[in-house]
Amino acid sequence: MSAKPTCLIVASASSQGVSAKSFLQCFSLCSTAFNLQTATPGGKTIDFVGVDESTARWVQDFNVKSYATPAKLESIDGARYQALLIPDCPGAPNDLAHSGSMHRILTQFISQQKPVCAVGQGVSALCCATEGQRWLFSGYSLTGPSVFELVRQPDFANLPLIVEDFVKDSGGSYTASQEDAVHVVVDRHLITGQNLQSTLLAVNNLILLCNAK
Repeated sequence: MSAKPTCLIVASASSQGVSAKSFLQCFSLCSTAFNLQTATPGGKTIDFVGVDESTARWVQDFNVKSYATPAKLESIDGARYQALLIPDCPGAPNDLAHSGSMHRILTQFISQQKPVCAVGQGVSALCCATEGQRWLFSGYSLTGPSVFELVRQPDFANLPLIVEDFVKDSGGSYTASQEDAVHVVVDRHLITGQNLQSTLLAVNNLILLCNAK
């Protein structure tokens, strides 16, 4: 049996945090299919948001494990990983969306056509992948949080980036379903999920894509 591929899970270090439910689903599904490495800007501990009865125990258990300490995104070599996964991170528009390290890793993944999966606000991390004036995902079809979903948030007016607008302005093809509906788009090696509810289906597609290689 061949060795398991290695998947890099990138999370936000911003105070708006990382969706507990989306991260739990990403980590639980992927742990059987991949060797996992988590990373955040500066190696900051993951700040989970939206913790409820269904996730509280898991978060508590996760935080005491040795693998709960993320690596510094700045020191990650994208060439060492076969898959990249960005869960739903409300904080991503504030840091990952303009991260030089994220840009470097995504550029490497695009050049090798390696599977990339981003969910919900995690999709905003893809926006940093520019070369001059050109977005490297120009011409790709993808989804992400719709304006109708985002406008319900109290901090909507302060969002530094709206994925739907960025994709449309940068030559990508954006689609969305109804608010909170499961919607996943697969285009070549890129998988995107519209929202938290799309996490399971998006990650299962990532696993399928890696198994098919």
